[in-house]
Amino acid sequence: MINKPSRNDIRLKKHGRVRYKIAGTSERPRLNVFRSESNIYAQIIDDDLGVTLVSASSVDKELKDKISTGGNKEAAKIVGELLGKRAKDAGITKVVFDRGGYLYHGRIKELAEGAREAGLEF
Repeated sequence: MINKPSRNDIRLKKHGRVRYKIAGTSERPRLNVFRSESNIYAQIIDDDLGVTLVSASSVDKELKDKISTGGNKEAAKIVGELLGKRAKDAGITKVVFDRGGYLYHGRIKELAEGAREAGLEF
């Protein structure tokens, strides 16, 4: 019996192919997204230095009263807006979007739109 790869195994394989081509630099860092069943996480990374510059997630303390659950599109949009605001405060305006092997749909799309509304360009 052959084991069928899980959905996450397929996503990780796609993500590896994308990461081979995409890298964040100091001028244009990488906006990385991770989506779990109950939360969403985003960070802006400078791959040249190997440093996370800015991050935001649905488990941040300042979003505790704004969102009831972290696993929906409304929470993803709020996280994107918070990430964009923090990036702007850090002097970051342009990024490369790394969707992590996920489809550009649903929560990933809402996070990206929230970050764009807050002033990030990608």
